[in-house]
Amino acid sequence: MLSRTEPSAGKLLISEPFLSDPNFKRSVILLAEHEEEGTLGFILNQPSSLLLKDLVPDLWQADYPIFIGGPVEVDTIHFIHRCYDKLNSGEEIANGIYWGGNFETLKILVNNNSISENEVKFFLGYSGWGKEQLTEEINTNTWIVSGKYHQDIVFSHNEEELWREVIVNLGPKYAHVSNFPSDPSLN
Repeated sequence: MLSRTEPSAGKLLISEPFLSDPNFKRSVILLAEHEEEGTLGFILNQPSSLLLKDLVPDLWQADYPIFIGGPVEVDTIHFIHRCYDKLNSGEEIANGIYWGGNFETLKILVNNNSISENEVKFFLGYSGWGKEQLTEEINTNTWIVSGKYHQDIVFSHNEEELWREVIVNLGPKYAHVSNFPSDPSLN
């Protein structure tokens, strides 16, 4: 029997290639929290057409892209970062990757051009699963869980290739999946 990686904060969820749910098609999700009561994460490769300055008026020059974190509470802004040394806040969810923090301090750093796009990523909403829901979806092969990635992947802005790159990083057993068409009828 093959061992599988269990979900936990800091791990990636990678959707199976033919997942039909439009919210999660070819998604890579960074898990921020995995507790007995449920799981929360952010889709890393679903950009919106918005910029941070469109949502936060006092960040008038913030051309940071906004990603769709998931279909839950899409009227909320979340962020992950890898600049604890500048922000001095946030919950570490993976080695050197933090979720949230002091938003007022972040705004000052953004307005002073002290944080770059490759250090922080913003999301509208989040992806969430209730108690046992994610486990059931993993058991039906909806998701692959991986802890094998470089943090640059999390902050990548190459959304088109992110899913493929993460699949290839899983090794030879999965690499061929990266070449599957997104629509199996095109095969």
